[in-house]
Amino acid sequence: MSRKYSTPGYHPIKKIKVIFKGLHIAVITDFSVAYKLILSIPIAIGAIAFHKWVDLSLILIATGLMLLGELLNSAIEILCDFVEQQQNPQIGAIKDIAAAAAGVGIFVWVAILIIEVIQLWAIV
Repeated sequence: MSRKYSTPGYHPIKKIKVIFKGLHIAVITDFSVAYKLILSIPIAIGAIAFHKWVDLSLILIATGLMLLGELLNSAIEILCDFVEQQQNPQIGAIKDIAAAAAGVGIFVWVAILIIEVIQLWAIV
């Protein structure tokens, strides 16, 4: 059975708008997403300034991984709160697993940023 959509066809501009809308919502409503993104920017700028393209790639990958984990964690928490408003051990376990996934991304992000800061500091 096929689903009918209000507008047939693929609309990449609409998809890009939705992506930025979701990222904007996450940044303004979740401080943990905003400050991590802000911390990555000056380090990425430093990598660009010193033409460290591999380092810049690592920073972008680590930041993307961290943001992916944080965004999915936030979405899962919001969905769980919507589905079950009362205390529920299964919902708690789901939220804990989502938080662990975000934590893995944060650990990788922190490790890479520390390494990159040390390398950029040595150049300066």
